[in-house]
Amino acid sequence: MGNRAVITTADALNEDGTLKGDKIGIYVHWYGSRDDVERFLKEAKEAGVRNPEYDNYGWARLCQVIANNIDGDGGIKGTGVGIDILDRLDCDNGDNGVYLIKDWEIVGRMYEPEEG
Repeated sequence: MGNRAVITTADALNEDGTLKGDKIGIYVHWYGSRDDVERFLKEAKEAGVRNPEYDNYGWARLCQVIANNIDGDGGIKGTGVGIDILDRLDCDNGDNGVYLIKDWEIVGRMYEPEEG
């Protein structure tokens, strides 16, 4: 278990509410809470990172921001973050699900845990 989440852009959502499997997403294993994801997005925006909605370079830099902010196995920074297409990521992960982002804000969510 972890505190898993996937981050992708809002345009990765089909009209029927399903995810477009060929769109890019970032997987985080331990830092997937809403507070953590909002913090990563804010830091990336403030650093002037290119927006991943418009630029693939933005995905790489957002991964870098996340990796620089998390501890990993054996003290190696960033080992709990990955990037791939959504079909290969654990979107229905039982923790935080998928965050949909637009303009550096969370605008939607899928596979969100039930409140209890």
